[in-house]
Amino acid sequence: MSHEDCLFCGIVEGTIPSVRVAEDERTVSFMDINPATEGHVLVIPRAHSKDLLEIAPEDLAACAVAAQQMAGRAVDVLGASGVNLLNCCGASAWQTVYHFHFHVVPRYDDDRDQLTLPWIPTPGDPDQIAETGARLRGDEA
Repeated sequence: MSHEDCLFCGIVEGTIPSVRVAEDERTVSFMDINPATEGHVLVIPRAHSKDLLEIAPEDLAACAVAAQQMAGRAVDVLGASGVNLLNCCGASAWQTVYHFHFHVVPRYDDDRDQLTLPWIPTPGDPDQIAETGARLRGDEA
């Protein structure tokens, strides 16, 4: 299903220009026009789905495989020393284009000052972690 006002649907349809690097029957991978690092690629499903909560499992799996392939190319072709795979689901998680996508961001030894983690890892409260885990499992209190 295509959505006329969706930027990424336009890229899939070819009505919006992009630099494609790979595609198959379920996915399209193309260069991000606002790259975090050299080789930053977006991987999207051809079928429109708003986000991680809406995407069909088959399309999610195909996007994951395509993202893995793009990560491998970043290492093999561009000499990246690592890769970040990022999905943003919802405005509070920084989603700005509402068509599911993975960011495949190659990382290089000299880019540590350019990109940082979005949070500072600090130890959590063990009791709260256990309680939240129980809630996510569906355990009754």
